[in-house]
Amino acid sequence: MATSKSVAFHTLGCKLNFSETSAISRMMEKEGFEKKEFDDQADVYVINTCSVTENADKECRMLVRRIQRRAPQSFVVITGCYAQLKPKEIASIPGVDLVLGAAEKFDIAEHIKELSKGNPARIHSCDIEDITGFNTSYSMNDRTRTFLKVQDGCDYNCSFCTIPMARGKSRSDSIENVIATAKELAASGVKEIVLTGINLGDFGKGPGGSNSVIKTIQREEDFFSLIKALDALDGIERYRISSIEPNLLSDDMIRFVASSRKFMPHFHIPLQSGSDKILALMKRRYKKELYEGKVQKIKEFMPHCAIGVDVITGFPGEGETEFAETVDFLTKIDISYLHVFTYSERDHTHALTIEPVVPIHIRHQRNKILRSLSFIKMQQFIERHKDETRKVLFEKSGKDGIMEGYTDNYIKISIPYNEAYRNQVIDWKIR
Repeated sequence: MATSKSVAFHTLGCKLNFSETSAISRMMEKEGFEKKEFDDQADVYVINTCSVTENADKECRMLVRRIQRRAPQSFVVITGCYAQLKPKEIASIPGVDLVLGAAEKFDIAEHIKELSKGNPARIHSCDIEDITGFNTSYSMNDRTRTFLKVQDGCDYNCSFCTIPMARGKSRSDSIENVIATAKELAASGVKEIVLTGINLGDFGKGPGGSNSVIKTIQREEDFFSLIKALDALDGIERYRISSIEPNLLSDDMIRFVASSRKFMPHFHIPLQSGSDKILALMKRRYKKELYEGKVQKIKEFMPHCAIGVDVITGFPGEGETEFAETVDFLTKIDISYLHVFTYSERDHTHALTIEPVVPIHIRHQRNKILRSLSFIKMQQFIERHKDETRKVLFEKSGKDGIMEGYTDNYIKISIPYNEAYRNQVIDWKIR
């Protein structure tokens, strides 16, 4: 493997995965690897996987087949959640050379040196209980906006979810390290940081430290302390909170964001179902009354705030009555958009024992209904702010000479490309 010096990456799943792929990419570039696009010819292909849905598993296999057709002599490395959960299954896929679990992915350059094409796939993994370290990661696809991982793992055991099995117990960076990373990002020209984690509101749990260096001191830090510390930091103009559980979003946090110049009026709060019966079957830690109260509190302090919602359709036990409850609840509350997920059976989850199972075609029908509701909600939200002047950070150029950016309250703005606007916060009238 000594002569191989180019690497390409593909990421499946969440923003946290994207931040980790970006961190791994920078590490490999420091080791002398030339980064290439995934559709280019490369010596090594790295696929960072997700396991939240069956589609992510299928896509991983499809990508491996694509590499085999295009570059059969190249090395294929699979890491991420799917790799931690089912390493032997992945190792059996023709063309896979290396499978790295959750504790090994940041040592990828060292593992690659041991590879020889044609040998059986190597597996480097460990029991998820043995994972205690934290690795700082952030995405740097451009110099405008970055996703910064500050927390990993989860101590919740929702009945549909494999994340605790794939990423381990909740653990987080220290405030000191997050501030140091934010200063580095500011110096590189980043204007907006999106804070990411598996259970972001759980920040402060587990060992403090970065890059697998564990501090044994007891910390008295929490997410509220973190956002207050970041708000006081010079250099970064905007922050967003990527996703936070409703039971961990305190009224103090809501009031703080409302008074902050740097934290944007935008929350993404997982709901998963508008039926208390289904929430209980999912083993969620709240009822819809609590969720509605959080939305009302946000709108009390920030009527202009965007609120995004995660929701799962077709969970076992979700009959027509429970689905109608969800639709009615989401129609009633003042939210801005939905991220809709179709329930997918995952091995070793409690949800597999729940009946009745919702037929696949009904799951997809319900997904379409909620996606249509999401479109209506977003159009209503935009219309409510029409003719307002709001601050937009223009991030990048898209296809056909179009550039895009988001208002402080997460309304997407697309305009003809203008280099003078790139990485600038501009007052913009919404039309």
